[in-house]
Amino acid sequence: MEVLLALGTDYTLRTVALGAALLGMVSGVLGCFAVLRRQALLGDAMSHAALPGIALAFWLTGERDPLVLLIGATVAAWLAALLILGITRASRIKEDSALAMTLAVFFGFGLVLLSALQKRPDAAQAGLKTFLFGQAAALVERDLVVMALLGAPALLCVSLLWKQFKLLSFDPEYAASLGMPTGALGLLLTTLIVIAIAIGLQTVGVVLMSAMLVAPAAAARQWTNRLSTMVLLAAAFGAGAGVAGALISATARGVSTGPAVVLCLTAITLVSLVFAPERGLLWSMWRSRRLIASAE
Repeated sequence: MEVLLALGTDYTLRTVALGAALLGMVSGVLGCFAVLRRQALLGDAMSHAALPGIALAFWLTGERDPLVLLIGATVAAWLAALLILGITRASRIKEDSALAMTLAVFFGFGLVLLSALQKRPDAAQAGLKTFLFGQAAALVERDLVVMALLGAPALLCVSLLWKQFKLLSFDPEYAASLGMPTGALGLLLTTLIVIAIAIGLQTVGVVLMSAMLVAPAAAARQWTNRLSTMVLLAAAFGAGAGVAGALISATARGVSTGPAVVLCLTAITLVSLVFAPERGLLWSMWRSRRLIASAE
């Protein structure tokens, strides 16, 4: 009860909870389209590919401005996505191989840049290594403003192009036959996912960011067959896990917020997999026993 009261009085806890909730909502919404388009691994590759963009942005500017670092992360992740799409279209290399190669090259390059930056006198103050696993406790109001400035337009774009993104996710061939620019729409949707990844790097880091995209959408998919309901549930699951993770981190000594948020999402996903009606494991077991009983 004291922790819930602290949400309104404690600046750090309130800031961390708001940041995690905002991240969970944005990544939950956009993660639905990534899961439906079978691009969950693409999100993992782009999150790891954002690391060299962060390092290069600091190298060029010498400042740990959140907006500058997020722009660098966005550009690097976007270039990685374009590289993956280019490799799969221009060669015989399959998408999983292109994802693995791109992830390894970009992430390795990012680690090399971080090692080189340690020789700079201002590198320690920058704290760039926190972007590997996240450091939500370092969030301030300025970070929340940057996250909102990037996340709100992404959600607005989804609402404005809802019908197009819906058709692209379920039947891209039919969308192309209607004259829709499926290539441009796919690139735009990928860019929005990149934005979701960028705003979550400081909170959960490049290693755990893919879970923020996949877990809320996977959990929401168990409960409904309607995209609109799935998106709303994923946003609620992501935001709820963000607040719960912040509260757990505030009460449990030595528990970081990012991993706590991911564990909360994991719990939500497991409950959905087991107890969701029609799709849950318990429902499937009950239906199987009922069919066996009727056959006998």
